[in-house]
Amino acid sequence: MNILLVHAHPERTSVTRRLVESAAQVLTGQGHEVVRSDLYAMRWKAVFDAADFPVRVDPGRLSFVDESRHAYAGGCQTADVEDEQRKLRAADAVILHFPLWWFGMPAIMKGWVDRVWAYGLAYGYRGAGNTHRYGEGGFAGKRALLAVAVGGPAIDYSPRGINGPLEQLLFPITHGTLFFPGMQVLPTFAVYGAAALDAAGMAEADAAWRGRVARLFDDAPIAFRAQNGGDYPDRHVLADHVAPGRSGLMAHIAEATRSPLDAVKIAHAPGVAIDCEHRSAGDRTSHTGNRR
Repeated sequence: MNILLVHAHPERTSVTRRLVESAAQVLTGQGHEVVRSDLYAMRWKAVFDAADFPVRVDPGRLSFVDESRHAYAGGCQTADVEDEQRKLRAADAVILHFPLWWFGMPAIMKGWVDRVWAYGLAYGYRGAGNTHRYGEGGFAGKRALLAVAVGGPAIDYSPRGINGPLEQLLFPITHGTLFFPGMQVLPTFAVYGAAALDAAGMAEADAAWRGRVARLFDDAPIAFRAQNGGDYPDRHVLADHVAPGRSGLMAHIAEATRSPLDAVKIAHAPGVAIDCEHRSAGDRTSHTGNRR
């Protein structure tokens, strides 16, 4: 199998980078081919703008949808974007490694998605608008996993925690960025307290992560409801008989009769919680403090 590791942290000793190296070791040890995109080392251009379209369909007005459609279909995208799309098409699984900064991925990784998720590939698949999305699309059949380093303690991200449940904070990435174009998204892996993780805590987190990586092609994905699976008769809104009385993000996960965090396995290092089996993440500090 071919696995693409995309990571976004400039510090080589960070929790994020440690997890990247461990994932590569486990996967190569299993006989898989590992390909990396180190966004900081690549000096990835994070800003999505007119420079992404060397040959314009309309020089007078920048329509990202129209220009992306034209560039992807016409083979006139920038070389860096084409290279990353080539990696994605070849991959059987994609792991995104990043620190949680201000409740989301770093700007450089968001910019990677913005520029690489082209019309005709990640959306507007086969020129059919929104016909093929949420379970279908250009990335169908691929597995995806987030490895996130969270600076704060796990309790802040618990069901009633002040920051909100981690799985809901990451929903725009898991359900939107990844499931929208068809990927099978695995429960997130999280390392909490990453800003102050000691050697023992890092060893515990690393062992848990290696176990998750080893099961990359065995673990069940999150049961997101597919657009064309019958739950959305008009392809927009859940049918009345589906998840009656429920609304919000979790209504779009089948059989979600409880918060996924109820099933989390927590191991304790000094103030650290790791390995969220039904979601997880891993690398950030307090919102304005030292970013581990």
